[in-house]
Amino acid sequence: MEDLYRTIESASEGVYKEKGSKFMAFAYPVSDEESIREILAALRTEYYDARHHCYAYMLGADKKRFRANDDGEPSSSAGKPILGQLLSYDVTDVLVVVVRYFGGTKLGVPGLIHAYRAATADALAAAVIVEKTVEEVLHIRFGYPVMNDVMKVVKEEAPTVLSRTFETVCEMHLSVRRKYAERLRERLGQIETLSFSADETSP
Repeated sequence: MEDLYRTIESASEGVYKEKGSKFMAFAYPVSDEESIREILAALRTEYYDARHHCYAYMLGADKKRFRANDDGEPSSSAGKPILGQLLSYDVTDVLVVVVRYFGGTKLGVPGLIHAYRAATADALAAAVIVEKTVEEVLHIRFGYPVMNDVMKVVKEEAPTVLSRTFETVCEMHLSVRRKYAERLRERLGQIETLSFSADETSP
């Protein structure tokens, strides 16, 4: 499985105006639905007088978790165009919210699709897009006598050490790029008394 993905480095903003209506787009790097709910709640509080708060998000390196919300606009006229821009820019772990202030003139569905797409594109064009790797986290436990063997492998394979405890029973959490995880697991698995607990994958 591909272990590289693109996301945005930090929050960015964009805007589009049409016939008095103002579409303000806010793009955020996100990692889970909870942070998305918090951002949406904050924007709804700050822009409480706006007519609509439409959004879309994409989560995970595999892009299998996503959602588009029209927030009262005609079906598929807001959320889907926003999501479409996330796909066009090939980014994930990103939330885009477009806040609309109605200007008194209806734009029609084609006009709305263009407006939400344009506002989102403006926000994403302003963002710094970065490439990240999918990491696997290995939790290992081993006896103190094999410490040198473990540390030799860790030094040679160079995973990121997230935490370590060296007592009678030693434990370490190691983060390693997915493409190198199996090799690390195989080398550590050859060490006597060493065991693994459930692995985690991020994002």
